[in-house]
Amino acid sequence: MSESLPLRVAIGGDHAGFPLKKMIVERFGDQVNAMIDCGAHSEASCDYPDFAVAVAKEILEGRADKGIMVCGSGVGVSVAANKIHGIRASICHDTYSAHQGVEHDDMNVLCIGGRIIGSELAFEIVQTFLGAQYEPEDRHARRLAKVLEIEKNGI
Repeated sequence: MSESLPLRVAIGGDHAGFPLKKMIVERFGDQVNAMIDCGAHSEASCDYPDFAVAVAKEILEGRADKGIMVCGSGVGVSVAANKIHGIRASICHDTYSAHQGVEHDDMNVLCIGGRIIGSELAFEIVQTFLGAQYEPEDRHARRLAKVLEIEKNGI
């Protein structure tokens, strides 16, 4: 990614995700308009739901356009983030899912397992996620409307 992306990105993760989160911040921090580091700031044991909330707040309060969360597997932060109204998060350990999730499903948070994939693949996935935009074709908009209805009313 040679040019700057007009994005503000919130990033967070627990102790297990800290090493990869730190590398992502270093790699992409100067390639986006803002990289908001919501912690953790060390490998000291901490709880992933706290960082899911911190990243989600940045997005929902309009300070970030997209979010990235890193924990050991990616599962914990994905589960926690998806409990928050307005957040559409998914684990993506491949580039296809990273762009398709944004383009078709308006995914706004990328979740990665820091103990699952290596840094170079993670960088490719993050780059793909950051560069993707929602494509509101009829079928995508219809499906997203159904997801938002589930979020609003439950089952």
